[in-house]
Amino acid sequence: MPALAHGGPGGEELKPGEYKASPVITIEGHGGLENNIQGQPRHYAIDGLFGTVLEWGLSNEGSFAIEAAIGPALVWGEAEHFYGQVHVHGPEEVHEEDEHDDEGHAEEGHSEEGVTSASPWRRTDIKGYLSARYQPNQNLSIQATWKPYYITRTQDDDQLGLRNELQAGAIYAFGDGDVNFALGDGLENVVDGLFVSASNHSGWDSDGTYLGNYTDTWAGFGFNYDQLNVTLSGGPRFYTPGRYANLPQRTDWGGEIEFEYPISENVVAFAHWEAVYSSQAGEGWGVGFQHHVGTGVTLRF
Repeated sequence: MPALAHGGPGGEELKPGEYKASPVITIEGHGGLENNIQGQPRHYAIDGLFGTVLEWGLSNEGSFAIEAAIGPALVWGEAEHFYGQVHVHGPEEVHEEDEHDDEGHAEEGHSEEGVTSASPWRRTDIKGYLSARYQPNQNLSIQATWKPYYITRTQDDDQLGLRNELQAGAIYAFGDGDVNFALGDGLENVVDGLFVSASNHSGWDSDGTYLGNYTDTWAGFGFNYDQLNVTLSGGPRFYTPGRYANLPQRTDWGGEIEFEYPISENVVAFAHWEAVYSSQAGEGWGVGFQHHVGTGVTLRF
């Protein structure tokens, strides 16, 4: 990825007016564990995204970049979905379930199996990514992202169609991000790795239902140990569910740890773990943690 405001290992620095196009391939295996939602749904997937990064150099060591990628998502269990999505079953749905024949009950059993840790293979979906990032200087980065996700077949609560997520946010770094404890940097250099971020996320299900939005206002610290880059961040998540969920606004709390390691000049391995805790309960939603973990490699040519 191009130079990050929080000090992650960046790409080649471009001079003002210089342009570069870089083909990118990202392969990631990831999983979601939603322990506080009724039924404790699970999703596991292996993504293969193929795309490109178009980057222009600006004055003051700034840059502007557009990244686009698309590829298959091999799905086990449920499909990846927007944070906080709740499966709400009304009285009519319960009545219909009571009238299921034996075959219907067998399908229900399969559905229950689909949310266990031994989630079966389901299908191949299509995942996309389109992002624009403006970095006027070393300290500030502003980014807008569209993440479409096409479900290729209706299965249980996953409905055929296009899910959408829109993101917009900014990162402000207090220093230049050049902190490397393997090179002798100490506490006096910590400020160079500190940053704050704010990002808003909105989601829509494949049937067009507005799922809600949340805003993360997090603080973080990024540093290197030799070539390994580590980023820690966390803070409140202000969440407003969509009307479909009949749940009130709430404040959740979360954090994330990210690792990046350059295997070669063009290959970077990464891993991350995000945990978000909700202290409020409602219909289909309870107190507890949601986790998302992933690991993979990015090849940039």
